[in-house]
Amino acid sequence: MTPLASFWSGLGGQSALVTRVFPVERRGVLSSRLPVREFAGACVGVCALAAAELAARRTGGGEVPAVRVDDGAVATAFVSERHLRTDGRAAESFAPLSRFWRTADGWVRTHANYPHHRARLLAALGTPEDPDAVAAALAGRSAREVEETVTAAGGLAVALRTPEEWAAHEQATAVARLPLVERVRLDSAPAREFAAVDGGGPLLPAAGLRVLDLTRVIAGPVATRTLALLGADVLRLDPPGLPELPDQHTDTGLGKRSALLDLVGDRERFEELLAGADVVVTGYRPGALDRFGLGAEALAERRPGVVVAQLSAWGATGPWAGRRGFDSLVQVATGIAHAERGPEGGPGALPAQALDHGTGYLLAAGVLRALSDQAEAGGSRLVRVALARTAAELAAGAGDRVTGEPGTDLSPAPWLTERDSTLGRLRYALPPVDFEGGPRDWSRAPGAWGADTARWL
Repeated sequence: MTPLASFWSGLGGQSALVTRVFPVERRGVLSSRLPVREFAGACVGVCALAAAELAARRTGGGEVPAVRVDDGAVATAFVSERHLRTDGRAAESFAPLSRFWRTADGWVRTHANYPHHRARLLAALGTPEDPDAVAAALAGRSAREVEETVTAAGGLAVALRTPEEWAAHEQATAVARLPLVERVRLDSAPAREFAAVDGGGPLLPAAGLRVLDLTRVIAGPVATRTLALLGADVLRLDPPGLPELPDQHTDTGLGKRSALLDLVGDRERFEELLAGADVVVTGYRPGALDRFGLGAEALAERRPGVVVAQLSAWGATGPWAGRRGFDSLVQVATGIAHAERGPEGGPGALPAQALDHGTGYLLAAGVLRALSDQAEAGGSRLVRVALARTAAELAAGAGDRVTGEPGTDLSPAPWLTERDSTLGRLRYALPPVDFEGGPRDWSRAPGAWGADTARWL
């Protein structure tokens, strides 16, 4: 079974619909020792197929539109942050303290892009904000000691593990029990009734749907950016005082609105928004939002018929379930960075933040399939994914492959576009989700973070 067929089956889709997907292979893009090109195409493919399936339902139940999965479009989108330009300026990448470091017995990777994470890292190590001082402090400690010390301080550091070391870890065991996309029916809410979509423009299967986006960084925002492409009114909510990286927000903010909301002080406003929401997407650590009544069951109780989509780094169970994590750190823990090591033996990385992007498209696919399922059988729905589970799927697809395809110099130009925005002139990657009659670009440019009003259109 191909990765796309396997992923589609796991989403509960009809196997016959896989024949509606037409790939355009461009070997050498996303070159890696692991099958990143095939994996990325499968993630985008099932998302586009789920969109096409829902589109067919909303236009009278005819044949599902044909889906095109072009490796060039997928590869460009999976590194969208590298292609972003704002008035000609390239996006800022990883901060100086977000990198691999030598330790006394191996390697550790830290993540310090956000000011609060950087402060916790430095406090745990007892060093000033100086890379040389950090390097000296880490060189005298074991990688596992650094991992535990920084984690205990609320920072982010993960020791490099081999695939075998990760397989022996309790968290790997917990993750292995999970499906790639977890799908749960929460109650017996009535079947969803969809209005017919307007046939005057692009086919928008999510038109008329309202999505509350409580996600940050890449995977969750990629999922909601995709739902916005497909016609949903996506409102991203962030707490005041928790900063966001401007370029990251620009890259993943296409098609959405962005507002600030205090879930404690503005609780009445949030409940008003929830009452009108069809989908709630969260990307915080498991249990972190429960105290605000934002667990899946609590949301479904107050808003029967809702689709709740949850994303985490390490999974909802296991000893690491409550830990913070990002794509780069999950690669290090799960053995991917070891598998991608360079010729001199140092740790490496995937050619894209493929766990983030891939998981984002899988989450969007899960939401779209949940909406289709609701039209048949009703019920509030929970869709759940984890970066570590996505990593396991990618690693499992490697088989006997030990070296990747030769890299290619394929130009990304066909899959890039420009437009004006309140942020300046933007160059950005076009969406890779492509089906017959569907949208080719987002209906609105991103705006400034937190600049919109917390209300539905």
